[in-house]
Amino acid sequence: MPRLARVIGTVWAPEKYADLEGAKIQIVRPLTAEGEPDGRPFLAVDAIGAGAGELVFYVTAYEAVMAYGKDLVPIDAALIGIVDRVDFVEPAPGELLT
Repeated sequence: MPRLARVIGTVWAPEKYADLEGAKIQIVRPLTAEGEPDGRPFLAVDAIGAGAGELVFYVTAYEAVMAYGKDLVPIDAALIGIVDRVDFVEPAPGELLT
């Protein structure tokens, strides 16, 4: 399931695994749905061309490999979307969000 994060930096690595050649690696801070920090920053392969300060969504595990588009690449997280805004709809009393 995609999660929200903010891009807080870029990693410049002239030498890296061959299948990651040309890949942009971003430092991102995970966020709650309300935009509050939610954990430690981590590295993610940028599959969308995000810039510093942008709100993004990301996937992890095998979904990250699928998003990058090359088989069996050693990545744990990939950025898959740039977020313009987040709108909330409050559930009715007793209604569960799914």
